[in-house]
Amino acid sequence: MDRRTFIVGAVTGVLTASRAAGAQQAGKIYRIGVLREGSDPLSKPFADAMRELGWVEGQNLRIESRNADRPAQLPALAAELVRLKVDLILTTGTPATSAAREATKTIPIVFSLGSDPVDTGLVTSFARPSGNLTGFALGIYDVKLLEALKEAVPRVSRVAYPAPVVLPNIGPDPARPSLNAAAKALGIEITDIPLRGPGDIDAFFTAAKRVGDGAVVVPNLSWLRPHLQRVGIAAAKSGLPSVGYDRQFAESGGLLSYGPTPLERLPRLAAQIDKIFKGAKPGELPVEQPTKFDLVVNLKTAKALGLTIPQTLLVQATKVIE
Repeated sequence: MDRRTFIVGAVTGVLTASRAAGAQQAGKIYRIGVLREGSDPLSKPFADAMRELGWVEGQNLRIESRNADRPAQLPALAAELVRLKVDLILTTGTPATSAAREATKTIPIVFSLGSDPVDTGLVTSFARPSGNLTGFALGIYDVKLLEALKEAVPRVSRVAYPAPVVLPNIGPDPARPSLNAAAKALGIEITDIPLRGPGDIDAFFTAAKRVGDGAVVVPNLSWLRPHLQRVGIAAAKSGLPSVGYDRQFAESGGLLSYGPTPLERLPRLAAQIDKIFKGAKPGELPVEQPTKFDLVVNLKTAKALGLTIPQTLLVQATKVIE
């Protein structure tokens, strides 16, 4: 065999093997295991973002959803997804992500978190998370919520807040010290009141009024997202000025909301999943963070509460409800 024949034969063999591998991957149905608290299904905008990248459920994609009623159920559900040998686990919230990480060190995990994944020890850094995790970190904006509330209601001195939960393998909320420091600087006392599930929503606001709190902060809790409209309505009924993490809270009756623009994270999560399915290592993909934020002010609620919202706050608002 001469040199030219050898080279042609080698190149032909590589191309044939590449086409065969491509055909095999093209025929594969990739499975995403979804792990979260609450019953909130994957949203249509997420499905649309995946579709734009060529991933269509029922064609080359299958979703295995596991929803927990309470955090204690998450480890067993994570183990179940691992036994199903899904290609990737998509998690929402720190407890779900922690459970998935404990269940597998090899299956890629893409998370959507409200907390800081470095502070909680889930990843080593935002730039290079390492291991089998990456995702989108919404960030902790509880301090900003507290500041906006104080600006809207200067007289407030006692604020109700969901009692901190000790997370498995992580411990107490690592962001709590910064919130306590901000509260002290603003002259606010924080009252911890239980808010463990949907059944506690009305009781949470009732308890806040009973103990003499003058306002309420509703932070980003993963299980709470499907119930934000109900929380906003309960806040309006309570007569307590309340600030929440998501704009749906203010749109439903809460006084204020501040947080990342809701739909920004979904296309970016989809892009991370697409890269992993195409061979990227999750630990080498930077953790994404929001770049756009919404401040929503509900003037209708302010009027009902007898409040005048300062102009300094109104000019910052991305939406004012009148």
